[in-house]
This record gives sequence, C-alpha cells and structure tokens, in this order.
Amino acid sequence: MQERMDTSSEPFEAGSPGVVVVHGATADLAQEIVVGPHHLRADEPVAFGGTDSGPSPYDFLLVALGACTSMTLALYARRKGWPLAGVTVRLRHTQIYAVDCAECETTEGKIDRIEREITLEGSLTEEQRARLLAIADRCPVHQTLTSEINIRTRLR
Repeated sequence: MQERMDTSSEPFEAGSPGVVVVHGATADLAQEIVVGPHHLRADEPVAFGGTDSGPSPYDFLLVALGACTSMTLALYARRKGWPLAGVTVRLRHTQIYAVDCAECETTEGKIDRIEREITLEGSLTEEQRARLLAIADRCPVHQTLTSEINIRTRLR
C-alpha cells in the first residue's frame, strides 16, 4: 500500500504544475491571473463595482464547465469513431429561489443554477446524440461542481 503524500504545507509557486496565481491591488477589482505560461485577467462588470477589463469569476467558472464539456464530448466521439464535427456549449449562471426549483433538494433561500445548452454538429444518429448528452454530465468539471468540495484556506 502506497501512502499519499500530504502536500498541503508546500507553497504554491507560480509556474508549478496545477498552480494558479491570482493577484489584485485594492484600488479596483481587476485581477491578474497566471496559469503556467498563460496570463489572464478577471474583473467585475461596471454595474458590480469593477471596470469590466476581463471576465468575472462566475464567467471563468462557466468557461471551465463549457470547455470541459466540449473536450469530453470530442474525446468520447473520437474514441467511438462517431462523426462529431463540432461542439458548441452555451452557459448561463443565475440564482433562483429554491421554492421555484422542483428538482432541487434545497427548499429555502436561493440556489445557484447553471443552464447549459449543447449544440452537436455532424451526422449523428439520435442514439449517438442521446449518449453524448449523457456523457456531458461525466466531464470532470461537471462532476466536481456536483460533488462535495473541500476547500482548505491558509494564510501565507
């Protein structure tokens, strides 16, 4: 039996695999993001106190789900040899009252809702389309968002 090493005390160094570094000054809400060799920017819309110089944090959450969904479907179709020519994923995040959600367990307050619409291009059968729709829920980001999440925070 191999023990898993607890790396929780190791620092998060920029450029290390799996490390995302986000830095912001306090003058505004704009954030500089470094993911390996990639440099991105996040902000909030002007209506929420930002300068709209980049996507919002919720936009990035939707990007993660949409990209993962599209990649998962492409990989699955490729492995099956199906004629999937393209995938478009459209997403929207809203908050709704729990009482307005028939399929939700929560009954009080508000809940987050992500709506996802998938367009599949190619000469697919109805059975292939139905299977790809089911596979969409198996993308790793979808599974993360619908499972228990444990976030550990520490000061450095």
